[in-house]
Amino acid sequence: MLQVNKPTSEINRDFTEADGSPSQTLTSYLDIIRRQFPTMVAIVSACVILALLYLFTAAPLFTSTASMVIDTRKVQLFQQQSVLGDISIDSATVETQVEILKSENISLAVIRDQHLIDDPEFTGAGGGLLGTVIGAISSLFSDGKALSEFELTRKALERFERNRTIKRLGLTYVMEIGFTSKDPAKAARIANAIADAYIVDSLEAKYQATRRASVWLQDRIKELRTQASAAQKAVVDFKTANNIVDTGGRLMNEQQLAEVNSQLIMAHAATAEAKARLDRMNDILKQDIPDANVADALKNETIVKLRAQYVDLASKESIWSTKYGHDHLAALNLRNQMAEIKRNITAELKRIQESYKSDYDIAVTREEAIKSSLANVVSESQLTNQAQVQLRELESNAQSYQAMYDNFLQRYMESVQQQSFPITEARVISAATTPLLKSHPKTMIILAAALLGGLMLSFGAAMARELSDNVFRTTGQVEEVLGANCIAILPALGAPSTGFGARRAKSENAPQPDLLRYVVNNPLSRFSEAVRSLKVAVDLNSIVRENRVLAATSTLPNEGKSTLSTNLAQLMAHGGARVILVDADLRNPSLSRALVPDAKIGLVDVVAQKVKLEDAVVIDPDTKLSILPAGITSKLLHTNEILASKAMHALVTQLRSRFDYVVLDMPPMAPVVDVRVTTSYVDSYVFVVEWGKTKTDVVQHNLRNAIEIQDKLLGVVLNKADTKVLARYESYHGRYYYQKYYARYGYVE
Repeated sequence: MLQVNKPTSEINRDFTEADGSPSQTLTSYLDIIRRQFPTMVAIVSACVILALLYLFTAAPLFTSTASMVIDTRKVQLFQQQSVLGDISIDSATVETQVEILKSENISLAVIRDQHLIDDPEFTGAGGGLLGTVIGAISSLFSDGKALSEFELTRKALERFERNRTIKRLGLTYVMEIGFTSKDPAKAARIANAIADAYIVDSLEAKYQATRRASVWLQDRIKELRTQASAAQKAVVDFKTANNIVDTGGRLMNEQQLAEVNSQLIMAHAATAEAKARLDRMNDILKQDIPDANVADALKNETIVKLRAQYVDLASKESIWSTKYGHDHLAALNLRNQMAEIKRNITAELKRIQESYKSDYDIAVTREEAIKSSLANVVSESQLTNQAQVQLRELESNAQSYQAMYDNFLQRYMESVQQQSFPITEARVISAATTPLLKSHPKTMIILAAALLGGLMLSFGAAMARELSDNVFRTTGQVEEVLGANCIAILPALGAPSTGFGARRAKSENAPQPDLLRYVVNNPLSRFSEAVRSLKVAVDLNSIVRENRVLAATSTLPNEGKSTLSTNLAQLMAHGGARVILVDADLRNPSLSRALVPDAKIGLVDVVAQKVKLEDAVVIDPDTKLSILPAGITSKLLHTNEILASKAMHALVTQLRSRFDYVVLDMPPMAPVVDVRVTTSYVDSYVFVVEWGKTKTDVVQHNLRNAIEIQDKLLGVVLNKADTKVLARYESYHGRYYYQKYYARYGYVE
């Protein structure tokens, strides 16, 4: 019960260091759960009870599921392409098919086929307790007229779409069709009917589209046939008009141009060759005697023989000139023969030159003739090419019309075949079967959700209660908010029927006489132990400074300051000390009315020096406690002036000299200012705060404005604590520890 006194700064430092740690945060949450545990249990229990009530009243529902796939590897009839073109199956296409399955067209088809407007499940009030209640309420506001077929259909459609589920399985091409009903067989039947209706709708859509395409193709084919025939006739007429003859895939002009061009190339080569021979012969004529290589190249036997004779005579002439002299007749004769041979060789070469020149002239003449012929062919080809540009355009148009005609004719044949053999990409891979277990309500899921929701709601409510609980409940709160020590926590007391001062106080706000003597009548109670801790705190504080004049006050009335001051004084007096209890609450002397209701004189008279102190004091025969009542205070207007007077100060000095302890029961601080004028003669103040009731901001405000009282504040006492609830806030203040310790004395509080 005794709290260790700490300086305010040290207390605040401890809290500052602890607040930011994760362990402290977790501990704080656990503390909240412990404190609000009954509330949380009540909320969770209510949620679970509601869940159980729903499970017992809700009608069981069964869900049957069918699976359908969009087959990307579809095999079309005769390997033909669709008239409308094959659309690649991608994710968007599958999602589109899902939306088609959800369309009203499919739903209405199933409703018509299964006659669901005659089924009470789809047009009735609905099942279960909730459906019955809703149906009863709806019937109160209805006009009593029977619903039309359209209204029944719309109502059945609304129920149908609510119970139907269609979704795509992951990223696959598989669609899952589910339906929920009270009848498991009906659920399976309707799920399969949805799949069948989708396939029929798909086939019907393709059939109608193919039929419309066939009608359009017929008209288009007739038009294209006429256009293709006209284009081909235009090509033939144009060729006739422009003398364009096609042979083997090529025009005749093109063939002539190629042949003449080839002849021109050959003629040009022949001319160049003839000119080269003529030029070479001219070079040979410039020589006296052609050398052996030239003679061999000419391949002329006459020249070869003449040159051989010339060489032979030249050899002989050289020998004769060397032997007989240059002017010898034989040498001269040989030289004359050599000159004759030379003239013969020259004459033969000139003859060959004339032959080469004739060949060259012929080649030039032939080349010119071919060039003239080529010019004529080119001129004719240019005219033909100009006409051929238009011809190609006509042929291109004819080919385009013919290709379009062939293509549309092929499409028309395909459409006719597809009308007889319609196909679809969708197929059922898993038909719906009758479910054996109900799908709704799911007992475990609902209970788990109720439990989880209850836990979340209860924790939220606990946090809300904690945040809105702006009162003092723990010693830690006192030390953190006020920066003062919490000396003791006094449990709430009942109202026994017997005890000192059995006569009841006349005032309604006066404490019960039995409570004022509780420490004497119940010495082993927890209340008495808490008052003892306050007495020990007073004595320990006396080591530092004189602590004999004690004043008990509070923020608001009825917080138990009078009960505490009386029991503290009786505890001290019962322990053998000289103690006087002074009722200084001159505005509302409830203590005097409870302890000494018949007193006519008291503190007011002693301060006014009308009576002596001994005449006004009342002695308790059991504890020897001296009691100084307030006296008659009903006509006093300025009680603070009385408490601040020199006479009051002198009285307290007198009491200090006669008694070991002087306990002053002061008025509350919020309504009046009387307490603040007593700081000059009070050693320590004991501040009483009602546990779980007094607001923290009110206490803070009053103490913040009374600095002089804070300096002499011994500590705070939390009064009227509920020990059962307190154990959830601070387990070490619970009743268990005291009961266990005092069990051997046979005491149970």
